[in-house]
Amino acid sequence: MEKTMKINGKQVSFTDEANLLEVIRKAGIELPTFCYHSELSVYGACRMCLVEDDNGRIMAACSTPPRPGMSIRTHTERLIRQRRVTLELLLANHDRECTTCVKSGNCRLQELANILGIGEIRFGQKNGRLPIDDSSPAIVRDPNKCILCGDCVRMCEEVQGVGVLGFAYRGSNAKVVPPFNKNISEVNCVDCGQCAAVCPTGALTIASHMEKVWSALYDPQKTVVAQIAPAVRVSLGEEFGLKPGTPATGKVVGALKKIGFDKVFDTCFAADVTAIEESCEFLERISKNQRLPQFTSCCPAWVKYVELHYPQYKDNISTCRSPQQMFGSLMKGIYAKAMGTDSENIFVVSIMPCTAKKSEAKREEFFKNGIPDVDAVLTTQELARMIREAGVVFDEVEEMPFDMPLGFATGGGVIFGGSKGVATAVMRVIGKEPDFKADKDNPNIKTAEIDYNARKIKVATVSGLGNAKKLLEDLRAGNKYYDLIEVMACSGGCIGGGGQPQPNSNNIRKSRKQGLFGHEKLMQLKSPIENPVIKDLYKDNLGEPGSAKAHAMLHTAYTNRKRINESICFFEGQLNTAKKRVVKVCVGTCCYLSGAYDLFSTLKDKLSQEDFKDKVELAATFCFENCTQSPCVMVDDVLIGEATVEKVINEILKQTAVQ
Repeated sequence: MEKTMKINGKQVSFTDEANLLEVIRKAGIELPTFCYHSELSVYGACRMCLVEDDNGRIMAACSTPPRPGMSIRTHTERLIRQRRVTLELLLANHDRECTTCVKSGNCRLQELANILGIGEIRFGQKNGRLPIDDSSPAIVRDPNKCILCGDCVRMCEEVQGVGVLGFAYRGSNAKVVPPFNKNISEVNCVDCGQCAAVCPTGALTIASHMEKVWSALYDPQKTVVAQIAPAVRVSLGEEFGLKPGTPATGKVVGALKKIGFDKVFDTCFAADVTAIEESCEFLERISKNQRLPQFTSCCPAWVKYVELHYPQYKDNISTCRSPQQMFGSLMKGIYAKAMGTDSENIFVVSIMPCTAKKSEAKREEFFKNGIPDVDAVLTTQELARMIREAGVVFDEVEEMPFDMPLGFATGGGVIFGGSKGVATAVMRVIGKEPDFKADKDNPNIKTAEIDYNARKIKVATVSGLGNAKKLLEDLRAGNKYYDLIEVMACSGGCIGGGGQPQPNSNNIRKSRKQGLFGHEKLMQLKSPIENPVIKDLYKDNLGEPGSAKAHAMLHTAYTNRKRINESICFFEGQLNTAKKRVVKVCVGTCCYLSGAYDLFSTLKDKLSQEDFKDKVELAATFCFENCTQSPCVMVDDVLIGEATVEKVINEILKQTAVQ
């Protein structure tokens, strides 16, 4: 039912908007925000979207529901003054080396400072610099540029279900950090890059391969080839003023040739190969009723998620390499010779929407004699910067076709870039076209049933690791069953990858997907099995799909990466079982804010293992009155300040040794 309220003295109608901010924006008025994202929970921390009612009461628009008859103002003198002060305080606590920041020109903090006319900062700048964490192959974390908006924390926890970022300490010492203040590479990060996709500043950015690529392009001994992922062609144009979803394939190829790439190929070719190999593997598993359901393996963040969090399902993942890695293997293993050069002289650059592809390319499984199959990975954002750096005017670039033979693909390969695409392509190879519908219990999961050889094949697709986690839990509980499951770590699939242009909102992802699937409709060949170049590839080099040669070049294996931090994995000596150790974790306010809840959970998991089972009693308590050293833990009568799992375990073992 339509209701009305007043905004800046004018009647405005609203229906089911969740908060005042949505009503205000619907009325064509823009309010600044840092911490508000429609796909995340309401946090209300940045205080930039404040509004004022007729009684002078100030409230955050993002966390206030609209009510009929309300009357609010959005840009009073008082509100503008308050926003400026808030922004000044943020800037005073911020590393302001904007000219050398990778987010310069695309930074929300910089943008709002300009909009609100902040010409000088009246407050002193924070003293000292925190170390930059560049340990991850995918993400760089610069805590000096963090404004504590919490967007990355909520994205990692609520949408991705990973939770490797959180708030620690309090007051002026508050920080967003990984568990135990470790480097990002030392925790269970899956490299999806969604934290960087929502970060409004340069606190979380993409680890760049640009210099490595420029060096290769300037090396006359190198033949530099590029492969372009399907999702890039409908998103790169956004960086140059095109509408989201506008296919710009020819211009992307033309721009790469202008930059200096020797050959430009299509990852969709390798996606066609992937679909053929994966369908062959799937039919074999179906015939033997083994290792079902089969999970797709194209998404490296998903693969790493399983290895870290659900290793019991690692054998259910298809052994097929991702299209990126299949391309690298084929290029250096077969096509280098056809180009008249050695694999050592081929430099393969992947243009990907995904940050996790950077870490995938560094996996030891994808090296031969110390040489990687894929030498460098550029995200869509990085390619846009390289195009600008090279002085290429994108609007004026002449469209060019992909080079052959690895530039010929079918529609099945193209739709790999969006959710449902991989599963659809695999089913097309076996002669079926799935009709996906939302699952009645979880609309984020799409399912289809296909009749095949007197049996029904159940297929499911899901995007976003948080949704995948729910599906895995349903499988474990026996509530659901599927034969083939496509999983993509990012919402919407690769079109929503962490390396895509920002903003990366739900509406923009929909436009990209429409552009991708619309482009596929114009292609004459739909099924990967129809690709004539791939038929020649098997005939001349690989034999049959699923052959020993194909397995050696196109398949891989996965490992159990589940761990507690290595420093506490092994202990010497045996516990004296004569007396139970009593471990109490303080969960009072100070300790809770310092991570006591996560500490308790980790201890619970560790102490339930066989070495400690029935020998240690764990409890939560309140309070040891030692807040300056939180979180605090008591082992029998010994108080441990600034407690970690390592300290607690070592104290348990020490007391045991004494007895």
